[in-house]
Amino acid sequence: MGFSVSGSAVIVFIGLVVAAGIAVPPLMGSVGNLASAQGTQIDQGTERLNTDVEIAAATYDDDAEELDIELENTGTTSLSVADTDLLVDGAMQTDADNLATTVEGDADAELWLPAETLTMTVGATTEPDRVKVVTENGIERATNDITDGET
Repeated sequence: MGFSVSGSAVIVFIGLVVAAGIAVPPLMGSVGNLASAQGTQIDQGTERLNTDVEIAAATYDDDAEELDIELENTGTTSLSVADTDLLVDGAMQTDADNLATTVEGDADAELWLPAETLTMTVGATTEPDRVKVVTENGIERATNDITDGET
């Protein structure tokens, strides 16, 4: 093997080392991001497995034009009151003036702890047919059993 062949091989080898030096750091960052995303996915899955809610009662009061939904946190995960969504007849209830929440009677509560009851009260001019509640991590419960709350 002559000098020109050896010199060419060294130049090609140096080029490969430089190319690897340029390519490896971004790949390592991507691998780290992937591992972090997988860890987050596992944590979210565990949280979903530990979350359970039940609709204890859904009561419509025609005189007050209000719908009261009592929800029990029967899982082991603390849930955010603000991130618990209510759908009445398929319509998301987002109007803060029309929706009131209390946890064990506390209107200022931000967390809904295990074994506690969240009460959601929403103004409704007609008795709804269906109520659905969705927690922050996607657990949902629905009922068509809405009782008459008039006294």
